[in-house]
Amino acid sequence: MNKSARKVAIVTGSATGVGAAAALMLAQRGCNVVINYTKSEQEAQATQKECAAAGAETLVFQGDIGEDSVCRGMAQAAFDKWGRLDYLINNAAKTKFNPYEDLDGLSADDFLGIYRVNVVGAYQMVRAVAPFMRQGGRGSIVNNSSIGGVTGIASSMAYAASKAALNMMTQSLSLVLGPEIRINAIAPGAIQTRWLQGGMTPEQYQQFLVAAADMVPLKMVPTAEQIAEALVWFLEGASAVTGEVLMVDAGLHCGRLPPTSSSKAKWDK
Repeated sequence: MNKSARKVAIVTGSATGVGAAAALMLAQRGCNVVINYTKSEQEAQATQKECAAAGAETLVFQGDIGEDSVCRGMAQAAFDKWGRLDYLINNAAKTKFNPYEDLDGLSADDFLGIYRVNVVGAYQMVRAVAPFMRQGGRGSIVNNSSIGGVTGIASSMAYAASKAALNMMTQSLSLVLGPEIRINAIAPGAIQTRWLQGGMTPEQYQQFLVAAADMVPLKMVPTAEQIAEALVWFLEGASAVTGEVLMVDAGLHCGRLPPTSSSKAKWDK
């Protein structure tokens, strides 16, 4: 094992969407990257090729972060390959799309399955990387949360509750990870990704984008790349910030603007 001159980042759930965008952005900025996926093998390999083309060394690691052995194995594999571990983005997440008024649409198993990845998995990843980051003298972790963890409106009540727990866990972990390790979170609203499309028909998705952009100050629905910018900023910058949850939602948390005549759907459809 030779210690890499390049910083090393793990991005969970990085085969597609925000995770893939963040992995590529880190590769472009001089990091070696661990690309993690559960089922999307072809997409993970495509992300790996893009990162390699940007000059990064990569490691593709399959596994569900709800399993502690996967988290510990991923951290150890990164350290064994490069001799250091600098950054972690906890991006992997799970939901079940369910209307809020349908109280019978979510079971105890739904809640537990979502919490297993979104909260417990994120915790296990932090626990797995912390010794290696401390050994290097510093590190930075960012949890990809959700505006649903602040406002309560998200793909389902279980998902929103899990992200609220993740936000509080971020603050709590900051008390014990410092001074060597900073930990923060971002709270996006809607994002133009396959994740969002998964809960809608193509027509509903296009209507949603129009309505969602219409109701926020920046008149936009952020792309995966724009969310990745915030994640990477917390890793590389914000040197005096820890335990923070940053809203990255085009201004949604400031209050919804009255819909115009062009709106054809509700934000919380």
